[in-house]
Amino acid sequence: MDLIQLAVPVLLKGLGTTALLTVVSVLIGFNLGLGLALMRLSSNRLLSGFAKYYSNVFRGTPLLVQIFLFYYGLGQLSLIKDNAALWWVVSDGSRCAVMALALNTAAYTSEILRGGLMSVPVGLVEAAQACGMSRMLRFRRIEFPLAIRQALPAYGNELILVVKGTSLASTITVLEITGYAKRLMSQTFAIFEIFAIAGLLYLVINLLLIAIIRSTERFLMRHESQSRQGLSAPRAKESAAVS
Repeated sequence: MDLIQLAVPVLLKGLGTTALLTVVSVLIGFNLGLGLALMRLSSNRLLSGFAKYYSNVFRGTPLLVQIFLFYYGLGQLSLIKDNAALWWVVSDGSRCAVMALALNTAAYTSEILRGGLMSVPVGLVEAAQACGMSRMLRFRRIEFPLAIRQALPAYGNELILVVKGTSLASTITVLEITGYAKRLMSQTFAIFEIFAIAGLLYLVINLLLIAIIRSTERFLMRHESQSRQGLSAPRAKESAAVS
């Protein structure tokens, strides 16, 4: 009990850092992923090829290796050292962690959104073109909303992976939940208990995230449930009349 009273307040200090890493990485990664998804679907072979190879590289290498390359590797390049803005980015563990997480999740997000965009019915796109909609207006009102509805379940899984991926930031001196857990472990030597509490914190965060994703999914798909209810009502009346 004393260990719990000691550990929980300390681990909660890292909760804010974990949340900040997640939110900033997801915001940057989603926008990059959307751009890469559009590039993959482009008829320009140069753009589509770049997006394809970017996705293959970041999805094919471990996130931990990417974090180490950004934090330990980029700082050794003279190009980075001589540029004040670039050095500002790589000189801090938190910023390197955000950069690695954002670029990594952008690769997965691009594939998820690409699948969602490809699932949009061609007839709807052609109908929008026939109505005179511009490409941007068609994307904003038809293609993107439908793609998000299709991609949300898979993207929800990616968000959970980003939350768990923030634990790797502790390897480059970032004090988030796992970072504080390592510090407590070295002080108390209660390895199992400390990391069990840290694991419970991650579980609570992800359960809340799952609940938000499911609520958003129900909100986006509410029209389908209403249409099903509308179709089932006449059938119920017909069956009642027949009986």
